[in-house]
Amino acid sequence: MSDGDKIKVLEKKVEELTHQICILQDEQAIRKLHHIYGYYLDKCLYSEVVDLFAEDCEVHFMRGIFKGKAGARRLYIDRFRTNFTGGKNGPVYGFLLDHAQMQDVVDVAPDRKAAQARFRCCMQAGRHESAGGQTRQWWEGGLYENSYIRENGIWKIKILNYRPVFHATFEDGWAYTKPQFVPFFSEADRYPGNPVGPDAINPEPVLWPDTDVLPFHYKHPVTGAAWKKEV
Repeated sequence: MSDGDKIKVLEKKVEELTHQICILQDEQAIRKLHHIYGYYLDKCLYSEVVDLFAEDCEVHFMRGIFKGKAGARRLYIDRFRTNFTGGKNGPVYGFLLDHAQMQDVVDVAPDRKAAQARFRCCMQAGRHESAGGQTRQWWEGGLYENSYIRENGIWKIKILNYRPVFHATFEDGWAYTKPQFVPFFSEADRYPGNPVGPDAINPEPVLWPDTDVLPFHYKHPVTGAAWKKEV
């Protein structure tokens, strides 16, 4: 092999290694983005949450699909902020809403323009008796199957697909959760009829004690097969 050929081989190897490093950096950036999303949500920083999304984003929540930044604002600001903090952007006395994010599986497209990720969330929430209003405390567990997009070199959330798995009161736990403990959005809730409702409805998600599998964005790491629901 000539010196010129050796240089070409080395250049190709450097290019491959540089791409691999960039993919790893992207994975870390997406992991950080989602964890930051969780921390902002913990403290009811809903304006900061909305700023994490791409302009043509979607938020899937409780069978509702909220489209675009306008839909995200409708859910996080007009609905959540109004209901949880009385319109304040930030935490209020006596209200707990902690979302622990974990079990990350992040996959970046080879062209580094898009990515997908799966996370698990375990939430402890409630209102202290001294805060006024209805005193309550509850557990929630859920999964995310999200899509991300790089815009001008910055990773943003393209589709946030949050699938709650269970809700339960702290006092009784999930063994005693009643079906439809938290109601889904329905066609009757759609925007603009409901000013804080979703743009569309996805009828597929279920809630504990019903169970299902939120489809995986990735293939089996050993067999290479994509998961399919048994009929």
